[in-house]
Amino acid sequence: MRYLIVSDIHANLEGLRAVLAANAGLYDQILCCGDFVDYCANPNEVCDWARENCEVVIRGNHDKACCGLDDTDDYNPLAQAAVKWTMGQLTPENLEWLRLLPQGPVWIEDKFQLVHGSPYHEDEYLLDPQEIIRARQVMQTQLVFFGHTHLQCAIRFHGDEGMMLPTVGSQEDASLVELEPGDYYLINPGSVGQPRDRDWRAACALYDSTENRVLLRRIPYDLNGAQQRVRDSGLPPMLAERLARGQ
Repeated sequence: MRYLIVSDIHANLEGLRAVLAANAGLYDQILCCGDFVDYCANPNEVCDWARENCEVVIRGNHDKACCGLDDTDDYNPLAQAAVKWTMGQLTPENLEWLRLLPQGPVWIEDKFQLVHGSPYHEDEYLLDPQEIIRARQVMQTQLVFFGHTHLQCAIRFHGDEGMMLPTVGSQEDASLVELEPGDYYLINPGSVGQPRDRDWRAACALYDSTENRVLLRRIPYDLNGAQQRVRDSGLPPMLAERLARGQ
């Protein structure tokens, strides 16, 4: 089976459209590691698309916040403003859909899992080496896809040794990860809608479970169009500026 795996779309319709167009014909199913909404200007369009097209989805922390399942006490003022705006835009149907999104981990094909933050807590950021080691210790399968950090990465565990694998460089558009039998992998496809690795391009992954390989991709999109939607929507203008910086 061939999967298109996306995460952290964050209501960026231009980014999503570019990812879908660039991968047309290359996948059988779409999976998403959460955070469909918030930050950008098209939450309903993204939710409507996901409801119709994603085979498996899980919730992210912004999905929870924007449908009232979680508070925003630990969010910065910019994020709080974006949540408030998004809650005012979502249709009743999409609010209910967000409320009913399942919590990860979710098993796929009985051979790999989707989580939002980490295998042990959906809201944990896998950034610190100790947190990554802890995640490996609780992994129930050899391959886990995660999101939340907005940073595309691939971590391989060979025995007790963990290593970061190369991802897509600024002058590249793809990087292939061949999955070795017996090793464990934590892979973040990156963010479709708001990358934070100083590369503004939308990020995603293609996983072929038969060939046992993952192709990490970066895809240019209509950045100016996405920025203008944010500015026209009444969202904080800083959110448009962040898109161009990849932060």
